[in-house]
Amino acid sequence: MFVALTFLLGIGNFAVHRAVLNSEHPLLGQVPWFFQMLGGRFSLLVEFAMLLGAMLMVSEGSAGWAWFYAGYSAVNAGSAWLILSGRV
Repeated sequence: MFVALTFLLGIGNFAVHRAVLNSEHPLLGQVPWFFQMLGGRFSLLVEFAMLLGAMLMVSEGSAGWAWFYAGYSAVNAGSAWLILSGRV
């Protein structure tokens, strides 16, 4: 159950991450150079690594990682909303 929830949260994280990258917000020009590698795709690789790590930990029975990833997803969604709505 927690693995499926983590996976669905991961899909949402990728969606908001891609939306922010496609927004071409001026804030994206201020991120470190290593996140700009490959046209922003490196940051998607980091996102995938976080999802994979969380799913591996959850599949081993650590439900706390599911809650951690849910919190991380909430922060991502809030940040994306602030950037995409022009509040930042």
